[in-house]
Amino acid sequence: MSYPEIEPYEHGMLDVGDGNLVYWEVCGNPRGKPAVFVHGGPGSGCNAGMRRCFDPAAYRIVLFDQRNCGRSTPHASDPDTCLDSNTTPHLLADMEQLRQRLGIDRWLVFGGSWGAALGLLYAERYPERVTELVLTGLATGRRAETDLLTRGLGHVFPQEWERFRSAVPAAERDGDLAAAYRRLLHDPDPAVRDKAARDWCAWEEAIVPAAPKPFLRYQDPAFRMAFARLVTHYWSHGSWLEEGIVLREAGRLAGIPGVIVQGTLDLGNLLGTPWELVRAWPEGELVLVDEAGHFAGAPGISDALLAATDRFALR
Repeated sequence: MSYPEIEPYEHGMLDVGDGNLVYWEVCGNPRGKPAVFVHGGPGSGCNAGMRRCFDPAAYRIVLFDQRNCGRSTPHASDPDTCLDSNTTPHLLADMEQLRQRLGIDRWLVFGGSWGAALGLLYAERYPERVTELVLTGLATGRRAETDLLTRGLGHVFPQEWERFRSAVPAAERDGDLAAAYRRLLHDPDPAVRDKAARDWCAWEEAIVPAAPKPFLRYQDPAFRMAFARLVTHYWSHGSWLEEGIVLREAGRLAGIPGVIVQGTLDLGNLLGTPWELVRAWPEGELVLVDEAGHFAGAPGISDALLAATDRFALR
């Protein structure tokens, strides 16, 4: 279930410095309640389907592509694109600059997966700018979470993980696999880079078992390369976050109502992150959806997300 397809009535490129231009668009009701969609990845980019998570008559819907992905430039699929100025603090500053550029005082923040982590960080840094939070496929950027995804789930998907692990040099197989892949993705040989991107995305696809297969976006070489470069860039640097900082500072969310929609089959649940967050954030409501995983498009998850945005449209 979702709202009908719509097109932006305004879009542009925001100059955020360091040679980076961030794509943004606005659709829905120009006088509606502001809401911003924070996409996942890092590096997934936004798409037209994300516009449909909100009632277009009620919301002024803002989408943007985070640095170096989607329609933002320069693009991470280009091996010459330097990622040094693409960090979590940079992305948070970009969100705030975009809010100011659009003349928005406060907005609802909607985030999925990495977008949930970024949305939570934004709300903790700028609580006075956030009306509500709607989150799904919860992540908080902890090392424990990325370690689960790159190594811990090897016991759940042993064949796929062995292929994933064996694709890096033998000396690096017992270390930080994200860092090992990041090095392969910067290899001067384009064939090495291409194989590393394919191998990384094959593992990403394997660990989301309840989603439709294949993931068509991974068939696009430019998407595949940019996504793999950006995810490994973030994960190998601990996402530039102190371990557990999002959960430790969840008290800063006091007064901000929110909904976390989580599939019971989302393997990220193995760390208990959604339950830890709602214990620290009394205004946060956890909605569990049976027989759904990390895929936000699953019927039960999309229905619960729409119910949340419909409810908050009335506030």
